[in-house]
Amino acid sequence: MATDNIIHFWRKNAKVPGSIQPVYGAQHPPLDPRIHRTFPKDTPKGNNLKSKKASSFHEFARSTNDAWDIDDENDEDFLAPIHPSSLPPTLHSTHQVPPLPLQQPSDTTREPDTGPADRLAPPTAEGCLQQEEDTDCGQINGRVVVKSSSEALINTNTVRSTLQKQQSLPVRPIIPLVARISDQNSSGAPIMTLRDKSRLDKFKYLLSCPNTDLEELRKHSWSGIPREVRPITWRLLSGYLPANMERRDLVLKRKRDEYFGFIEQYYHSRTDETYKDTYRQIHIDIPRTNPLIPLFQQPAVQEVFERILFIWAIRHPASGYVQGINDLVTPFFVVFLSEFVEEDVENFDVASLPLDTQRNIEADSFWCMTKLLDGIQDNYTFAQPGIQNNVKALEELVSRIDEDIHNYFKRYEVEYLQFAFRWMNNLLMRELPLRCTIRLWDTYQAEQEGFSHFHLYVCAAFLIEWRKEILSMVDFQGLLMLLQNLPTIHWGNEEVGLLLAEAYRLKYMFADAPNHYKR
Repeated sequence: MATDNIIHFWRKNAKVPGSIQPVYGAQHPPLDPRIHRTFPKDTPKGNNLKSKKASSFHEFARSTNDAWDIDDENDEDFLAPIHPSSLPPTLHSTHQVPPLPLQQPSDTTREPDTGPADRLAPPTAEGCLQQEEDTDCGQINGRVVVKSSSEALINTNTVRSTLQKQQSLPVRPIIPLVARISDQNSSGAPIMTLRDKSRLDKFKYLLSCPNTDLEELRKHSWSGIPREVRPITWRLLSGYLPANMERRDLVLKRKRDEYFGFIEQYYHSRTDETYKDTYRQIHIDIPRTNPLIPLFQQPAVQEVFERILFIWAIRHPASGYVQGINDLVTPFFVVFLSEFVEEDVENFDVASLPLDTQRNIEADSFWCMTKLLDGIQDNYTFAQPGIQNNVKALEELVSRIDEDIHNYFKRYEVEYLQFAFRWMNNLLMRELPLRCTIRLWDTYQAEQEGFSHFHLYVCAAFLIEWRKEILSMVDFQGLLMLLQNLPTIHWGNEEVGLLLAEAYRLKYMFADAPNHYKR
């Protein structure tokens, strides 16, 4: 009885600190309906109960919760305290937290990724029965299970009906939510082909020249950067490193020392009255950054993010810290960490690295994030005018390239701001797995004004990608839930490449033709 009261209390009091809030997006998909089933309560026969549909955004908002609904005033009571001390010139050492084990298929058992359709299609009962007349087969968490002939005969009809049910349900990941974020593809490390080796050799040649041809480097980076040379290429394309090879080591040392000089000068002021609200918000947001990836739950990593975001915020008072900027650190941190880690970085213990290496990764992440934000700072100033303008531009663009979707949104009173604000604020990071974001940013780094201008066309192409699913929705709530939880968890290089190609086509057609197809 006491247990029932406790459960009722937590369900009723969703605002209580520590209560679980549903968070939707590529990083936090909803529960798999095949595993976590809910059964309707018994109702008297004859009652024709209809689900109440939200007819407006206000009703929809009242019926759902978001990640930011937690009462910030009480967050400090349940967040694990982080006590970084005065760090430079020596960083504070933290106790290691054992990484959370992720059950995922071994690389040796993975089959080559042949595309989303092949990757997601469940096995058929007929295919299993054709393997042997006297055996039956099934899949449990990616492993093939062979049953006896008697079990096969008894369960054949059950297998067929179960698979038919599963095919009618939306496909969701069962175990790996972020499978090997450092890999080129979602299905494991790809085999190095002759073409890949040729591309890698070309990158190495360009990077080894006394003066790297940045235009040529951008041209080759547009279609993706090999993992081995991605860190140095990102530093060059972001403008953090000079093209002249002789100056690079000197510039790196100077900029890294400058960053830790900022920490020594400013970081102690995080508890001052002027900055304590900024630091408190950063401290609250960091545990929410990629909460399902063990790497980002390590205390050492969270302290790195706190320092990076706090120093950036006080050095940019026009905007200060805004929720969403914390996500923009993660791709840089993963890429620069992968320079020193051969295995998968998802569960890597950062505290095991030498102190100088940790410092270098932190400083490089800060400066590259700063370079990125310099080009889109209007997104984070008061009233966020950059995002407002981009959402309006997206609405105008979609009305010209797909009038059906545009009119469909009008019909169900869906405002672009209700879903596209997050697309602009987080650069689609909440919609895509981290491995896809890294590949996407290869092209953004290669494009002129990739983060500020080309991103608009990527968002338009991303919206049109789900045209069929959008037009199949029949109410406001269904549309909003789809647009805030698009099923991209299985995406890899192939899907991102097609998305970028479509975005480039849209840019080519519309960027320099403001009245093209205008009605």
